[in-house]
Amino acid sequence: MQTTGGTGWAGFGALPVLLLMFAIFYFLLILPQQRRQKKWQAMLGGLKNGDRVVTQGGISGTIIALRDQFVHLRVPPDNIKLEVARSSVVSVVNPEEQAKS
Repeated sequence: MQTTGGTGWAGFGALPVLLLMFAIFYFLLILPQQRRQKKWQAMLGGLKNGDRVVTQGGISGTIIALRDQFVHLRVPPDNIKLEVARSSVVSVVNPEEQAKS
């Protein structure tokens, strides 16, 4: 006759390890991404005419008009007018950064 020798509890030893791994992933990956997403959404909501912005494609220009899903930019040096998706705006350039350039 064979005895199991307590193998019924062996699966529960891995449970705390799995919970710890999930907690580490949450605090190191998921939570910072959610914070960046909220900050980016707030930046998009605060766009206004006259702001200098940079798009995902690296185009920098000044906002001349805002629409629901699109932003109209004036791009130097020839004052070309472009319409880009609002979601493609990556950052707003601060006036202090403009003075340094």
